[in-house]
Amino acid sequence: MVSSVGLVLHPTKLVDTSVDTVLEFARRHPLRVLARDTDRDRLPPGVSLVPPETFVSEAEALIALGGDGTMLGALRLTVGRPVPVLGVNHGNLGFLVEVAPAQLSAALSRLEEGDFTIEQHACLDVGALPIRYGFNDLVLGRAGRAGAISVDLTVNGLRYGYYRGDAVIVSTPTGSTAYNYAAGGPVLSPSSQAFVITPVAPMAGIGRPVVLGAGDRVTLSVAADSGPIAVDVDGIATGELAHGERVTASLRANAAQVVRLSADEHASRARIKLSLLDLPLRRDQLVELIPPELRRPHPPSLGD
Repeated sequence: MVSSVGLVLHPTKLVDTSVDTVLEFARRHPLRVLARDTDRDRLPPGVSLVPPETFVSEAEALIALGGDGTMLGALRLTVGRPVPVLGVNHGNLGFLVEVAPAQLSAALSRLEEGDFTIEQHACLDVGALPIRYGFNDLVLGRAGRAGAISVDLTVNGLRYGYYRGDAVIVSTPTGSTAYNYAAGGPVLSPSSQAFVITPVAPMAGIGRPVVLGAGDRVTLSVAADSGPIAVDVDGIATGELAHGERVTASLRANAAQVVRLSADEHASRARIKLSLLDLPLRRDQLVELIPPELRRPHPPSLGD
């Protein structure tokens, strides 16, 4: 049974309705609601404010109120002390978040009763960067429009070649449906314990995605002929790399726990979202994505 939950708020969107739902639930149950004191101006009375450095240690679960970006931020907070993280979708597509605001009260009841499953998520450990953990991806891209990037690839201490192009994406299975997918990279199963390096608009060197295993460690070193390189972790700018500098990445298994109330329904919704991003499905496969109560027969066409 969960007795305390921490709220992680979208940095700008109004999530007041969901905060009120959590507080209303807490008034009827022995549940402590806490948040970081940096969000004090956005929270009503009834929420316990704690310093950011003790936030996760005092919470038995987190509720991320926002979209996938907010969810990724919540997951990064829990590396080192994984606690269940429930995502409430105040965003758009939302591949990671499962619950709509109207479903939050029922979800809290199930969370309190322990009626949920845990989906383990791996992350990239990117070492000395300001943001150390990435649950989606690490991206080395052109800083502004100044020339192509050029980086050398080393895997487990062995040199494997180089990339020259617009960007290089190092992606987890979770992030494989994001920038990696848009750049032509493969979708990785969450159970694969693998990660993938995908070049964007390659001009020379390695031109195809490379899939690596959980025990591999990669180093990307900036070559002398490279233009300025900007580094992003989970879509957040974390600085630039100069000639001779490098970044390392390895996969950290079971780094965070995502709450799943219905894994099958979430997987079905994810298929719909991927189909909107041009995942090739046949007509009968598309029909499978529609809830049975919404389906209706259609007359055969000449193409059937």
